[in-house]
This record gives sequence, structure tokens and C-alpha cells, in this order.
Amino acid sequence: AGWVEVEDLAQRFEVSAQTIRRDLGELADQGLLDRVHGGAVLVAGVSNLGYEARRVLHESAKDRIGRSCASMIPDNSSLILNIGTTTEAVARALLEHRNLTVVTNNMNVANTLIENESCEVIVAGGIVRRSDGGLVGDLTSEFLANFKVDFAVVGCSALEMDGDVLDFDLAEVRVSRTILRQARTRLLVTDLSKLTRTAPVRMGSLADMDAVVTEAPLPAELQDRCAGWGTQCVTEAVRHGETDAG
Repeated sequence: AGWVEVEDLAQRFEVSAQTIRRDLGELADQGLLDRVHGGAVLVAGVSNLGYEARRVLHESAKDRIGRSCASMIPDNSSLILNIGTTTEAVARALLEHRNLTVVTNNMNVANTLIENESCEVIVAGGIVRRSDGGLVGDLTSEFLANFKVDFAVVGCSALEMDGDVLDFDLAEVRVSRTILRQARTRLLVTDLSKLTRTAPVRMGSLADMDAVVTEAPLPAELQDRCAGWGTQCVTEAVRHGETDAG
């Protein structure tokens, strides 16, 4: 599934964990894999990583993104959160918010936000993907089309320098497009590693978003494009009141 653990490799090759860590570090330096806590994952190409590998990949960056995005969403708001480990980070950061109405096609988001007693959680119908708890399909899109919310928060699998927002699953992208249509404000949450990845299905463009939330500033070229489109670039620096392009 594109995921290896240090201890498993050490046992398999009968070497020390320290040796495995050094070798994985060298492969990561060559851009052949990404190091994560306890192991490594392959750099994603035309197929997506497994859910557990994606969940721990760039985890601290996703937590920062989650906090930044949550700071843009006031109490007494309505929003839709879609499938993805970064949107799940946003959900965790919303646990202290009050009087939210959250619609989601992500079972993990629902299970997180149900802990917030002042949050009303509405789960879309559809086909459940066992791999990650996501709900997809025509029934999901039809259900979500019943809502008009203050915010849509969506993730992606890849981001191109021309601003194109990409994913792997056409059924998931169709649902995400519906989510974006049903929101007054559209927020994309993505870590910068997505700029080094590729995926085959186009969800839309940063030009379609009101803001893109990342853990660090986007490359200057992409910030300039966002400025032309009127798409706000948000990082933790912006969240703390400092200035940033876009």
C-alpha cells in the first residue's frame, strides 16, 4: 500500500532500526519517498496512498492548516466539510466552536465533531468507502444539493502551478464540485507537498476558491496568480495578523 515501518524492515533485513532510518533518510533526500513517524511512504504518483499513510503524512502541517482554517469560521456558522485527512484536521480544530451546523460526507469528520455538544452534525447519504469512511456517489451529491451553507472546506490530492486543483476519484470530485456550488465562501485546505504530486481528475482551479489555506506561503508565482483571481492566500502568519501576499 506504499507504506513501510522501520521495525518491520529492520526485522526483515536483520539490521538495526538505526540503519533502516538512515537508508530511508537517504531515499527521502532523493525524493523517492516521504518520511513519516515510524516509517515512510512512497511519493504519490498516479495512485493515491492508503488512508492510514495519508493520515500521518505531514501531520503537523495539517494541524496548522486546520487551526488556520478554523480561525476563519465564526461561531453560529454553517459549513460543509468533504473527504480528506486535512479536512479532518479542520474538524478537530472546530471542537471549541459554538453553534455550528456541519454537513459532511466524511464519517471521520462526523465522529470528531459529535464530541462538540453545540455542533449539529448532518451526514450525507451515499456509498461508504471502507478505505477512509468517505461517502460518494450520485445520492451523496443529490443530498448535499439540498443545502446552502456559509462555508465549504475541501481538500485535494494535488495542486498544479497553474492553479488547477486535482484528485484521484471522479466520483469524489463530482461530490466536491457540488459542495463548492452550495457554499457562499469556498476554502481549499492543502499542504504544500501537494505541489509535488499529480492526480488525473480536475476538481477546479484556485480561481474558483475564495481562499487557499496552507501551512507556509505558496510559491511567489502561484501567489501572484491568486492575487489576480482575488483568491486569498492564508497561512498561520496571516492568521496571527502578519502580512502575506494574496
